[in-house]
Amino acid sequence: MFCQHTPRVNGEIPDVNDATLDHERLSERLTTYGLEELQIEGDGNCQFRALADQLFRSPDYHKHVRKKIVKQLKHFRKSYEGYVPMKYRSYLKKMKKPGEWGDHLTLQAAADQFGAKICLVTSFRDTCYIEIMPKDKSPTRELWLSFWSEVHYNSLYATGDVPTRVARKKHWLF
Repeated sequence: MFCQHTPRVNGEIPDVNDATLDHERLSERLTTYGLEELQIEGDGNCQFRALADQLFRSPDYHKHVRKKIVKQLKHFRKSYEGYVPMKYRSYLKKMKKPGEWGDHLTLQAAADQFGAKICLVTSFRDTCYIEIMPKDKSPTRELWLSFWSEVHYNSLYATGDVPTRVARKKHWLF
């Protein structure tokens, strides 16, 4: 099922029972599509970490990705402000903060900024797949994310292709 993407800000966090059912639904869909999740840290930066993993093969570039997305939102205000149910400057200030959850609007800005088609496999009951296309150009790459509705984003790979992450060494430790 394909769904037309409408950018929007975050909704309510589901209760535990709904979230559990949603996660089971998402897991079944990933199996059906032959996809596996690279588990992304759940620190409020998961959307930006998942995007960074898809763009740069490292979730550690999430700050750079957030900065580029906020810059996109700031420079092309007219394209995005109609979707924000608060003062736009307040929204931008909020999105600049590390740990602030990304939303559907930041995904649209990411698609526009990076010239990427974002393929989102979701846990929504009525929509299993959403494509987010850049507005003014043809996409030059595809980014695959899972979205556990209103809870968490992960980076997606074909089954068996999920990279193994080597823990970063702390250079100040000997």
